[in-house]
Amino acid sequence: MKRLPLLTPARAFATTYNGRVVRVDSSGRALAVEVDPPDLPRDARGHALPRRDLICRAARILRSTSPAAAPLLDLADYLQTLTLTLTPAEVSEILKCIRNPDRALEFFRFAASLPGFHHDCFTYNRILSILARSGAVDGDTVRWIVDEMERDGVNGSISTINILIGILGGGELDRCLELVKKWGLKFNGYTYKCLMQAYLRYRVVDRAFRVFEEMKRKGYKLDIFAYNMLVDALAKAEKVEQAYKVFADMKRRHCEPDSYTYTILIRMSGKIGKTDEFLSFFEEMIRKGCALNLISYNTMIQALAKNRMVDKAIFIFSKMVENDCQPNEFTYSVLIDGLAAEGQLDRLDQVVEVSNKYMNKSIYAYLVKTLSKLGHVSEAHRMFCSMWSFHDKGDRDAYLSMLETLCSAGKTSEAMELLNKIHEKGITTDTVMYNMVFSALGKLKQVPYIYTLYEQMKAEGHFPDIFTYNILISSFGKVGLIDKAFEIFEEMESTDCKPDVVTYNSLINCLGKNGDLDEAHMRFMEMQEKGLNPDVVTYSTLIECFGKSNKVEMACRLFDEMLAQGCFPNIVTYNILLDCLERCGNTAEAFKLYATMKQRGLTPDSITYTILARLESGSQKAVRVRKQSRITGWVVSPLR
Repeated sequence: MKRLPLLTPARAFATTYNGRVVRVDSSGRALAVEVDPPDLPRDARGHALPRRDLICRAARILRSTSPAAAPLLDLADYLQTLTLTLTPAEVSEILKCIRNPDRALEFFRFAASLPGFHHDCFTYNRILSILARSGAVDGDTVRWIVDEMERDGVNGSISTINILIGILGGGELDRCLELVKKWGLKFNGYTYKCLMQAYLRYRVVDRAFRVFEEMKRKGYKLDIFAYNMLVDALAKAEKVEQAYKVFADMKRRHCEPDSYTYTILIRMSGKIGKTDEFLSFFEEMIRKGCALNLISYNTMIQALAKNRMVDKAIFIFSKMVENDCQPNEFTYSVLIDGLAAEGQLDRLDQVVEVSNKYMNKSIYAYLVKTLSKLGHVSEAHRMFCSMWSFHDKGDRDAYLSMLETLCSAGKTSEAMELLNKIHEKGITTDTVMYNMVFSALGKLKQVPYIYTLYEQMKAEGHFPDIFTYNILISSFGKVGLIDKAFEIFEEMESTDCKPDVVTYNSLINCLGKNGDLDEAHMRFMEMQEKGLNPDVVTYSTLIECFGKSNKVEMACRLFDEMLAQGCFPNIVTYNILLDCLERCGNTAEAFKLYATMKQRGLTPDSITYTILARLESGSQKAVRVRKQSRITGWVVSPLR
């Protein structure tokens, strides 16, 4: 071996030139030349075979996880000691050994910087495959790689296209098709499958179906997974006839449908009400020995329930349990919807009895919560009683849901009984539960029970919160117990729980409706002194109180103040003031106010039109219209 007498720096690279291995520095200056380069081992076609020891050593260097390691520099050092460069086949094998996609990409770029090295189709395919498998593909990086291929004049193979189709999507698929033409490639069966699945992933169902039809003309067929994916997409897009065509092609090409295929078709047929068809699919599914799983049963039960075939739905449910397939919450939800639609919720007991071996606390709790949410109070309570009887420990969410349902339905006796007995099932009460019952009692003006329950709550060690105080003040005020409302207000002020706007709204409403306008106005001023900004409910309440006392000037002054403070009146506020003006015979001002209301974009309601009718007829006949306040629970009467 003859070597040029040159000094070698610590960082150098090796390349080949005219059959010789040349070592160069980072600026490209030649450092040494090997006159007789070693021959690489070659295969039968004369292609250089990868050197396994070189590949293993390079891979170990690149896989180093040491914080102090600089893998690419270490690899450059190693290659320099061998005075050789890498072949594309070796780069491809090294890439295959690197598990980290970022490190693989760094090495790919490093290899491209080696003098005399050029990536080929196989190395490009390798790096694209690595990025595809990583699951976190950067589209810009992939586009950069493809641009590099085109710039270097490297033609990809059909495998390159398959990989790109899998990675890219949307508008990028058109570029893949352009590359097929540019590189003179022909689709194979796998390419068609990749393209079809890519369109399906991006919900371009029509184009996916066209790819399927072209694939069929070329004599290619899909596997069971791709068939199911296409049928499912067509079914969800409600392209029923096309879905049937794919299913027919599937059977014609001897690709046996599985449970998932039939489940898709049953769901689709059930959704559009084709009962004969989904029953036929279910029978065929059983006849062919397909294993029925939870999804299959649920889909069939849903199709039957949706098409008002509750007897058959319960029969399939019983077979499901008989075959040891445990129902889930969705199963029961579907049956509840079906029975409710047919007015047969009393048959839910039959469903529970059939699935008795699977009934547990969580299922009972789910049934109670679902029935409560749907407003089926009696059924929810009956199911709750069954849960109470069969289980020593209760489900907190179910009990809370039942309590809320009883309160919403005005069943205060049952709600209080449940609140008193709930500890028997290992569940502790809290302030939220008591607030629910307080609110229900207040709405029904059952104030005597509130006294007892409030003392019970404090005896149990639960502290009232702002919602408790607001509910109590509103409830006592509603029945004219002003002293008791003030007692609660003073108690509230003595705690860390300070009054808010809702508290003052309830107190002002209480005072105003009981004729104490001066005190109501004083509390209005007090809330502002405490930094609380009156809202539309505050102003509307005071305007109504002054208006009903024939203090029209004060009502109008409050309305003007409301506007000046940036608090915008709503339709209730306008109705209150319109009624006030109409009753006092101030017709011109009333019509002027109505015009202003229209200019502000508010839509008149039935109360507004009733007042207008009185204004136009000149009648001052009393009309009683009751409206529920969204804040205090008081009945506000915009009209007298």
